Amino acid sequence: MKYILSIDQSTSCTKALLFDEKGLLIAREDLPHRQIINERGWVEHDAEEIYRNLIQVVKNVIDSAKVNPKNIVGAGLSNQRETSLVWNRKTSKPYYNAIVWQCGRAVDICNRLAEYKDLVKEVTGMNLSPYFSAAKLAWILQNVDGINKDEAICSTIDSYLIFRLSKNSELKTDYSNACRTQLFNIKTLKWDTDMLKLFGIEREMLCEVCDSDSIFCLSDFDGVLPNAIPIHSVLGDSQAALFAQSCLEPGMVKATYGTGSSVMMNTGLTMYKSNSLVSSLAWCINGKINYVLEGNINYSGALIKWLIEDLQLIKSAKDVSLLAREAKELPKGFYVVPAFTGLGAPYWEQKARALICGMDRTVGKAELVKACEEAIALQITDILKIMEEDTEKKITALRVDGGPSKDSFLMQIQSDFADVPVRVSKVEELSGEGVAFVTGFAMGIYSIETITQQLPKAEYYPLLNKEKTDEKYQGWKKAVECSVNYQK
Repeated sequence: MKYILSIDQSTSCTKALLFDEKGLLIAREDLPHRQIINERGWVEHDAEEIYRNLIQVVKNVIDSAKVNPKNIVGAGLSNQRETSLVWNRKTSKPYYNAIVWQCGRAVDICNRLAEYKDLVKEVTGMNLSPYFSAAKLAWILQNVDGINKDEAICSTIDSYLIFRLSKNSELKTDYSNACRTQLFNIKTLKWDTDMLKLFGIEREMLCEVCDSDSIFCLSDFDGVLPNAIPIHSVLGDSQAALFAQSCLEPGMVKATYGTGSSVMMNTGLTMYKSNSLVSSLAWCINGKINYVLEGNINYSGALIKWLIEDLQLIKSAKDVSLLAREAKELPKGFYVVPAFTGLGAPYWEQKARALICGMDRTVGKAELVKACEEAIALQITDILKIMEEDTEKKITALRVDGGPSKDSFLMQIQSDFADVPVRVSKVEELSGEGVAFVTGFAMGIYSIETITQQLPKAEYYPLLNKEKTDEKYQGWKKAVECSVNYQK
């Protein structure tokens, strides 16, 4: 029996997964890492801690699966995107913690470059924003002492891990990660000279961009495996989930619910221009580029975490669906807008602030929880509506994954608000499965039927009256407007 090892390095933890020759998940192990958050709300990760966890979690999954490590023949890596760091190519030591995608500290850098926002959008497909890697990398270069620019590498987390796994020899990334840095030209498919100049980054500081199904390196995972195996795929976590969801044809859409959420439509060979969504790359596989439209939301699962850890209203995420079902009908105009770090797509308002509006004395714990659930679904709905407008394509189904996809209440209102069937994946978190499939295909172990024949775990269909959901959505737009205008 041959096995494929998959690493999913996400915002909250690092996961190792083992898949058999049929593409079935046989074991999974996770290790969380610290969320380093200071009094200003800046969010960081310790990249060296993440690498240590990666090695340990690989050992753990082999032990729990009780497989012979000699039978593990290939590996894939999916990673949190936009999270960025600067490190020394000779020592592999980071000069500073990795700045996490959620962190908005580089907003002043973007404000200083505001006159170039149209150029940035034209070249990279993305709105000028501190969400993406370029401004984060520029912030490190401008604010951290002791950086030797002749030895410094500016990268996303995938490149750092590949470098360490290759015993400090390979400086590589893939198209799905490069296109999220705001330094990459998605038309020429090269690092862009104008973008590098704007953000003050030298070309020599960047990694080689490779096809997503390349052999990125050979690794024995610091001796955990008896022989070095090929790491045969690298994908950003959302693109990996798109692949695992079998969204391989233009017009197919998936939503990954995690700490934040990514809503992504495969647009095939066509790059659509959008005023409020991101035009980006899905992958380059078998030498073929696929484009996507994508909208990213800062707070989805993180909104539930806020209820648990900060407000201490509920004990665990398992309580959310039950409480939401117990809630009374919400007052008209009662909304939660989770703009804790501004708003991402489709608003791109860094100065927006979180708010609760329209509350009366009928609102208790259950009602607040329900409003938070609705906020998650309404943010996804925002993006789906714009995707249909930009492409002039009717979305016929939404394929979903991620931890919150287990929440039946959330999935039902998602179907209601978006007026589209929702198909929930059997596998809760698909990023790891996606790179396992790409690796298996590249090595001739899996066929396309491995993923296209998979059935959903559950399906939800719109139940609420369309007039009622339209009214709810219009109220949401007014609440967002209040959030955006709070400091104006």
